[in-house]
Amino acid sequence: MSISSSLNAGVAGLAANATRLATISDNIANSSTYGYKRAVTEFESMVINQAAKTGSYSAGGVRASTSRLIEERGSLVSTSNALDIAVSGRGMLPVMTAVALDNSTGDEPLKMTTTGAFRTDVDGTLMTESGLVLLGWPASADGTIPTFARDTMSGMEPVVINANQTAGDPTTTLNLGVNLPATDTEAGSAGDTLPLSVEYFGNLGTSETLDITFHPTVPATGASNEWAMVIRDSATVDDPGTPATDESVIGRYVLTFDDSRSSGGTLASVNVIAGGTYDASTGTLDLSVAGGPLSVTIGKIGDTNGLTQLSDSFSPTSITKDGSPVGNLTAVEIDEDGYIKATYDTGFIRTVYQIPLVDVPNQNGLIALDNQIFEVSSNSGSFFLWNAGDGPTGSIEGYAREGSTVDVAEELTNLIQTQRAYSSNAKVIQTVDEMLQETTNIKR
Repeated sequence: MSISSSLNAGVAGLAANATRLATISDNIANSSTYGYKRAVTEFESMVINQAAKTGSYSAGGVRASTSRLIEERGSLVSTSNALDIAVSGRGMLPVMTAVALDNSTGDEPLKMTTTGAFRTDVDGTLMTESGLVLLGWPASADGTIPTFARDTMSGMEPVVINANQTAGDPTTTLNLGVNLPATDTEAGSAGDTLPLSVEYFGNLGTSETLDITFHPTVPATGASNEWAMVIRDSATVDDPGTPATDESVIGRYVLTFDDSRSSGGTLASVNVIAGGTYDASTGTLDLSVAGGPLSVTIGKIGDTNGLTQLSDSFSPTSITKDGSPVGNLTAVEIDEDGYIKATYDTGFIRTVYQIPLVDVPNQNGLIALDNQIFEVSSNSGSFFLWNAGDGPTGSIEGYAREGSTVDVAEELTNLIQTQRAYSSNAKVIQTVDEMLQETTNIKR
């Protein structure tokens, strides 16, 4: 009966608009919640009778379905905390709950979020006030990130930053820019040995020195343009049982300089007497100091950089090296590529973790949980871990939070429409009631 179907359609309309009202109220309540993704309600018609020209019609009513627009991105809000993290673009941060961190009975599914205000707890673990723990790939001792599987959580671990940590950076490369006086290799010169001391840092953060001496070859006539270079390592101790040897010497070389018009003053040849080899293609000496290998750049053949022989002055023009002494941790920041870097008071910066970005084929198919976290479902598809900025993913922003995707003005407009639609459906039920009452009155 058409009048009965009208009653059912009115009731269905009330239920559908009540559902829409629930999503609107949830959106408005979370309009200031960082990382909140707004929920929407879609109406779908239900058709009972499709026969044409039958002279009657039965109302099917309406059915409501809700979804969360997870793929929408809120605006970024700047903050003063380096580990307030937001994703600019596609992708999510891998996290786990603090409860799961303490639970050793089994693994829980990967959880993800688009933003978080992370702080260290008493154990140094980075987590939010709501108990979300940031996950990442740990770096090796040299700051490189090993290769990990991209379709599994294995290899990821909670990010732990110990505030009282210290670290040193051993020296591995050293560049020598030194000018030797050309007049010292001429006949009649005094032939004095010229000393040079260069600091480097050992594996344990100790300050060591390379003691380098340059001794000119003084000919009877003319100019030899030749120097004997001896390199000693302060970290190598001579054995008192063999006093005839000088074990601190790690390299002996004969340097010959060009005196032509086109390349005057540059290296012409490097003759290795003892110690590390000379690579002419790079201009480096491969030395072995007490802590391990050390690459010392003295310049390529014919190169104006490195060792030169010009004029009458001995001057170290440019001496640079990597490495630093032991320093205390002063700051921890994350860059746009997802690398968490620790800065020490000596200026040394070391990569300690890499935070990948999680992506799934259908973000709106993720399961939404409390605290703006999401979980993979059959509708979302399997996850994949990307380097930030690679593939479809965006960058990671420190000092930032992602705002809510709710537009309050739009929600208030929807609220008015929902209220009117609800009242209209209630009016339909009231009208049907009055018509049924008239039908009942026919018997009277």
